[in-house]
Amino acid sequence: MRLIKVVHKAPIRVAKISKRRQQMRLRRAMLELKLALSQEKQETKEMVDIYKRYSTGKAHKEELKIANKQFFDLLKGLGLGVFALLPFAPITIPLIVKLGQWVGVDVLPSSFSSTNKPSRK
Repeated sequence: MRLIKVVHKAPIRVAKISKRRQQMRLRRAMLELKLALSQEKQETKEMVDIYKRYSTGKAHKEELKIANKQFFDLLKGLGLGVFALLPFAPITIPLIVKLGQWVGVDVLPSSFSSTNKPSRK
């Protein structure tokens, strides 16, 4: 049995292109994470403001529902934060998210869920 090797015409160029592609994917993922975290930060500030106004009696019921929803999102993020401390976090967190989707439970906070992200073309 013969071993057939496929040799690129320009292997260095192919390696540079694939490296650049990986860098762009990482940069895009980091930007998406930054946007999601900034959205969570803004929603949490609004939640705290609504709870402050509720303690003085100036908040409406609709605002309180929004604040409670954000509080549950915050608890979801804290729950995943516990798994981030485990030794095999890059394996366990995606597994937990996939298992949650399979069971029908939304494990990720609303700003990290895929329903809020625009579709790529």
